[in-house]
Amino acid sequence: MSEPVASPPARQLLHLVFGGELEDVAGLTFKDPDKLDIVGIYPNYASAYAAWKAKAQGTVDNAHMRYFIVHLHRLLDPASTALRH
Repeated sequence: MSEPVASPPARQLLHLVFGGELEDVAGLTFKDPDKLDIVGIYPNYASAYAAWKAKAQGTVDNAHMRYFIVHLHRLLDPASTALRH
């Protein structure tokens, strides 16, 4: 019986989760960029989404507070064809 072939390690697809209070709910300008909440950098979309969801749900009473997921892997390698999460 032959040994199983090891699959190559999954590509690391870094994601940044951050948020802050917006000047206007319809815009993307932060009221005070010095007070941005940097939640963290995550190795995949699923863990970033879980962190984003927890923060977003925790601030649901403040309509001006928004959290975002930034696909850092797309910024680090813009020529990449891997545009998946």
